[in-house]
Parts: sequence; C-alpha cells; structure tokens
Amino acid sequence: MGPAKPPVAITGLGMITPAGENADTTWDGVCSGHSPATKDPLLSGLPVDFSCRIQMSDETMDSRLGRKSWRMGRAEKFAVLAAREAVTDAGLDPKSWDGTRVATVIGCGMGGVQKWEEQHARLHERGPDMVSPLAIPMIIPNQVAGGVSIDLDARGASLTPTTACASGATAIAVARDLLASGLCDVVVAGGAEAAIGRLCTTGFWRMGALSERTDDVTGASRPFAADRDGFVMAEGAGILVMERLDDALARGARPRALLAGCGSTSDAYHPTSPPEGAWGAEAALTLALTEAGISPHDVEHVNAHGTSTPLNDATEAALIARALPHRPSVTSAKGALGHTLGAAGAIEAALTVLTMQHHVVPPVANLQAPAPEFDVDFVVKEPRRQHVRTALSHSFGFGGHNVVLALRAW
Repeated sequence: MGPAKPPVAITGLGMITPAGENADTTWDGVCSGHSPATKDPLLSGLPVDFSCRIQMSDETMDSRLGRKSWRMGRAEKFAVLAAREAVTDAGLDPKSWDGTRVATVIGCGMGGVQKWEEQHARLHERGPDMVSPLAIPMIIPNQVAGGVSIDLDARGASLTPTTACASGATAIAVARDLLASGLCDVVVAGGAEAAIGRLCTTGFWRMGALSERTDDVTGASRPFAADRDGFVMAEGAGILVMERLDDALARGARPRALLAGCGSTSDAYHPTSPPEGAWGAEAALTLALTEAGISPHDVEHVNAHGTSTPLNDATEAALIARALPHRPSVTSAKGALGHTLGAAGAIEAALTVLTMQHHVVPPVANLQAPAPEFDVDFVVKEPRRQHVRTALSHSFGFGGHNVVLALRAW
C-alpha cells in the first residue's frame, strides 16, 4: 500500500432529500429520527405501494430551476438544485470562475427509469409520433452531470460513475483523483437519483430487497433491527464542492471538512449479495485508512451503508465489529430517508461532514434496539452529542462495488 495522500477540502454542501429541500432541513429531518415515507399514488396496486419522495412540488422546483427546466429529467433537476446550493455554500460564483478548471462528477445508479416507463406507454398506446423528442436526454443517467455542467458553466471533465448504490461515493473518490492529477481546480461532485417507478419498485420487490410493511410505512425502514425486512424506495441528491486544501485556503475559504482517504474495491463474487466475511468491503476500509494515514483505532464514527435488508446489515455489522473493535458510534440515514440508491453515498458523506461540524450523531430512525448479535455501538432513539474528528462513510452496491470514504474534521 502506498503512503498517505494529501487531503482534499470539502468547501460546500448541497442536498435535496425526502427529509428536506436543502442541507440544513435534511440534517434536521435526519436528526429527528422520523421517516417521511408515505403511500405513493404512482405505486398504487403494487405489493409495495409506499416510498420516500421529495416533498417539493413540481411547480416550485421548476420555478427555482428557471425556463429550461422543461427539458430536464427528475434526477437532473435534483442534481442542479443541490449543486447550486453547494456552490453558493462554498462561496464560489460560476459567473466569475474559470469554467475550464471546474469538473462535474455526479453518480447515478438507474437513470430516468420513470421516464422510460412513461414514454414506452406512449409508444404502445398512442404511437411513435407521441414519444417525446426529449425522451433520451431525460432518460440517460449522465445528464445528472451534464445538466449541472451546463447550469454552472463548468467546462472541465464531466463524468457520471454508475456503481449502483455506491455511485455517489464513487463520484467523490473520482473527484479526489481529478484534483490530485491537476486536471481541475474545483470539482462539483456527488450523486442524484429519481428511480421511484412501478417497474423499478416491482423489480426490487421481486428480489426481496424492499420492506413489505404496508401497514407501518413510516416504520418500514429500520436498519440493523432484528425484524428488518428491506429498504424503502427514495429519491434525492447530495452534492459536495471539493478543492485542493491549499487552493481553498488561498482564496480564504474555510473547509467544512477534509476528505482524507478513499478506498474502492470489488467483491468479484455475486451480482447482488456480499460475500461472507465482506473481504472486499474490509479491503476498501483498509485502503481508505491507509490513504488517510490513520489507524482503525482513530475512527470515532461510522456512517454505515445500513440498508435495512437482512443480509447487508448483518454483513456490515460484522465487518464494523471486526475491523473497528473499539466500538465507534454508528448510524445509518436510510431509516430517516429511505434508500436513495445512486445518491445515497453522496448524501451520507455530506451528513458525515455535518456530524463532525455539529458534534452530533443522528440516530438510526426506527431502531429501538439493534439485533442482539450485533456487537456495534449504534446511536438509537435520539441524537448523541459527540466531538467527532475522524469518521468513515460506507457505500456498497450491486455488482460487488465497495467504497469507503475517510473524513476528518477541519
């Protein structure tokens, strides 16, 4: 393994999630420990008919986006709104920056699946002339980065990593590499997803990944609980502005936190299941610590992937107990947000930054007591005051993708 790498400054955050329309309201919602899951009219009649949706109305969203919103897909809209917030938070102005030195790296796991369904129905029911000429731009997943690039006049590299539910975290790791290479000076990085549709939801249900608690939708997502039975479909975006630390300090910016290390590995094992022992995830964790130049015992907090599925939670809890036996505090945002798929890793990285800034660890929503076999210090019932200086954010995805981000307080 190589030596520790220079840390990267995180200078801005933006989020839009089922818990809130920006970073502050999302943070408050996650700290509340309550889920916004509701019955979803689009999913009516399906075995799983509830989800966690963005609460902002389409009219309000389009008003904020401006006159070109009509040509954007839903995930692209989320990405643009969160990116604008993050750039403003960083104290940067796209009207005055050198756009050739600004990159956009925004992950997306699914693309515009709901738009696929809508346009296929038009083709089938009304004929080819009724398919929208904008169907493809609204469907392809790279538009989450393309749309942000256009909106911010960011003319550097524009990339959309697709590593399933690790996509947002992969984007942050790629952004770090772009900065280290000198190819750009600023990266707008994160993840966005809007995959709540009838086919996608049914597909996850058929593979046994979704909670079936149709009589208790706000309590359905319960990461690490003994009676967990699956996740809840969700949507949203999380965006970080990243810069080399020296550059950020030179312009007078105060970093929110430092990205100190990244570990990315593949299980090379199974399309959807982690291997027993989670060797790939543990290797990613070790790589992140090595890059950050810290030991396992330096880790004070873990923002877990924590999907609320039986196998993932058991595998991840065992990994944390084995690799971090000193019992750092552990939370998962998916109890409060649902599973935002390709956006989750970026949203959770942003929440980890806020944990370090606020000295507060949000609780795992709906977790009254963890499964008795988990030897892990989960934060339950209410937020915990804790001065966190070093933290990890875990992200794992179908296909065997593992990403662990090591973050340090500034």
